[in-house]
Amino acid sequence: MNSSRYTITSVPPGGLEGRYPGELYTPSAREYFEPGVPEYPCHDRTIKVTRCGRICIGTRKINLSTVFAGQYVGVREVADEVWLVSFLEYDLGFFDRELNKVEPVGRNPFAPKVLPMLPE
Repeated sequence: MNSSRYTITSVPPGGLEGRYPGELYTPSAREYFEPGVPEYPCHDRTIKVTRCGRICIGTRKINLSTVFAGQYVGVREVADEVWLVSFLEYDLGFFDRELNKVEPVGRNPFAPKVLPMLPE
């Protein structure tokens, strides 16, 4: 078996005329505007997701995801004691009175369960 050795060195890219990207960087002249709180007119309430990715409703803490930390989500009761969580125009999932996490919207964990028939 033939093994080759490669030496990796830090070489500035050729397209930058021998300079490093950090040497050419300049901050943007445009000011950043943080988007406002989205409106959820078809939902019961708008809730800000905590830094640890939870939705707090009263004393309840429902786990969503840290991906949504600091963002606002809409919460709407879709059935008796079952709520839908949405982010902008996307439905994320459901939670109920007892479950303290959001289950994906692809499968409703609160739908009636139908057991398969057993062969005789």
